[in-house]
Amino acid sequence: MSVLFNVIRKLIRVGRLDVVDVGARRYSFGDATAKPVVVRLHDSGVARALLADPYLALGEAYMNGRLTLESGSIADLLELIARNFGTGFGNDYWEVLARVRYWMRRLTQRNHRSRAERNAAHHYDLSGQLYDLFLDADKQYSCAFYESPNDTLETAQLNKKRRIAAKLVLKPGQRVLDIGSGWGGLGLHLAAAHNVDVTGVTLSREQLRVADARAEESEHCDRLHFRLQDYRDVSEKFDRIVSAGMFEHVGVGHFQEFFRKVSDLLTDDGIALVHSIGRSDGPGATNPWIAKYIFPGGYTPALSEVLPAAERAGLIVTDVEILRLHYAYTLAEWRRRFVANWERARELYDERFCRMWEFYLAGCEMGFRHQGLMAFQLQLAKRVDAAPLTRDYMMPGTNSDVRLRLAPRLRAPTAA
Repeated sequence: MSVLFNVIRKLIRVGRLDVVDVGARRYSFGDATAKPVVVRLHDSGVARALLADPYLALGEAYMNGRLTLESGSIADLLELIARNFGTGFGNDYWEVLARVRYWMRRLTQRNHRSRAERNAAHHYDLSGQLYDLFLDADKQYSCAFYESPNDTLETAQLNKKRRIAAKLVLKPGQRVLDIGSGWGGLGLHLAAAHNVDVTGVTLSREQLRVADARAEESEHCDRLHFRLQDYRDVSEKFDRIVSAGMFEHVGVGHFQEFFRKVSDLLTDDGIALVHSIGRSDGPGATNPWIAKYIFPGGYTPALSEVLPAAERAGLIVTDVEILRLHYAYTLAEWRRRFVANWERARELYDERFCRMWEFYLAGCEMGFRHQGLMAFQLQLAKRVDAAPLTRDYMMPGTNSDVRLRLAPRLRAPTAA
């Protein structure tokens, strides 16, 4: 314990952390005048695990009930840690661990077709009722766009869909490919609001089931086509290609493959829009807890890794937009809704799963608030004149026609 406490004493400078050990002794770190976040360690093995690999052990200890909060929430603890660590690693030894993971990332992210399908099933083939507990009614599972911090989640997700549609510069009758089409919400919106023909591909059987059902109920069903298919196996040409929240699953060794496929599938005068989580502090490695329990094979890229791959594929970058705190707001609302529906989530799974999911949502939120995570929207084309000369068409109020008809909505989840 004493070794761990010496490390904590050097790290916690902002805010206050109190730790209660297995002997019920309480130790304080940081600003003594601040309101403390109080953590209890229930066995001595937790301290050893945290010293050996805190990026993996903290989440596991919380999931398994070996570390509990006596004052504050797990979000408060993770925010305290994130504020003090920033984009650093904590100490030299933990930095070495991160460097090892960095050099191993191409091996751990070898997402060939069968592995990519297993990775998708791990996360997206969970019960659809789980996602109903915290997502908006349209089941948008990527960063929303908050035109105001006071926007509801539903409004912000609609803002996101409209913004993506504006950047695609859609025209009636065009063929659109949605790579990673999820539960079909974006495709439904594009077909309904812009009279385009949408083909969506996903590797999740559960998502496909819901998307197909929604398409059948839509008055635009003849223009909606969802498939269980790897994007690498698509062969048709498309006027527009969109990918929202899928690129994080590609894997660093497959960036070139992804953009070459986009280039092959895009017509000569086409436009593509990639919406993804990114990191602003340069290339790194996936958090080991996230990789093990939440997104196996996933990776959050730096733009310095993405842009060269797009350029080598012969694509022209026609616009880049960085969304800084938008995902923090999104995750905070997802977490609030999930915690409000804790009992229903526990009925679906168990208490350990609920703690795991809470840790996931809270940890990601703090990454966007304090540790250099952001989201980006990358507009790409094969011709320099494919997109309008100025970006005024992307701004709010310039595409009000999309408000005329919206995609069919799922029933909103109710609080427990």
